[in-house]
Amino acid sequence: MVKLYSISVFYKGLNEAKVLSSAYDLSSFSFFQRGSVQEFIGFASKTIVERTTLASRQSVKQDVYMCHVYVRADNLAAIIIADHEYPQRVAHTLLTKILDDFTQRIASELWPTGSEQTISFTLLPGYLQKYQDPRQADALTKIQDDLDETKIILKNTIEAVLERGEKLDDLVTKSEDLSNASKAFYRTAKKTNSCCSFS
Repeated sequence: MVKLYSISVFYKGLNEAKVLSSAYDLSSFSFFQRGSVQEFIGFASKTIVERTTLASRQSVKQDVYMCHVYVRADNLAAIIIADHEYPQRVAHTLLTKILDDFTQRIASELWPTGSEQTISFTLLPGYLQKYQDPRQADALTKIQDDLDETKIILKNTIEAVLERGEKLDDLVTKSEDLSNASKAFYRTAKKTNSCCSFS
């Protein structure tokens, strides 16, 4: 079944990416897993945005997930976490629409210092619900025949996005964005190679 798990908008600064707005649909996970899954999706999204160059798009395969990201030249970025069945072209068209709508509603001078607490962009939950069915995006893809001149790069794992010598396990261990419970959840999921594993 086609599934969108999350949509997030980031500002990519020089040293790190900051989330400005996000929405999640984790109904396919057990109630007790949702907190850790959301934390880890947030961590993976931030990591991928930080490792994506300006003015580029990429889709990163990771186990049962696809992470579609678009980082614009103005440092605004959006990322969608979906399953493999979700069409790549629809995901990238949706990313463009999200960033265009964000730009129209949120002044650019607020991006560098913004956060989810200070930015009010309430459209993401609606997008997440509406575009669970990629056919809803047909009108979007017809309007935008060509995403733009930016080529979508497909990476086979999140490890391919990391800098040379970096390992996801090390990033998880060092991360201040993840609670101890989420780190333990990651290690357990990795050992069992369950649906929640990103590596």
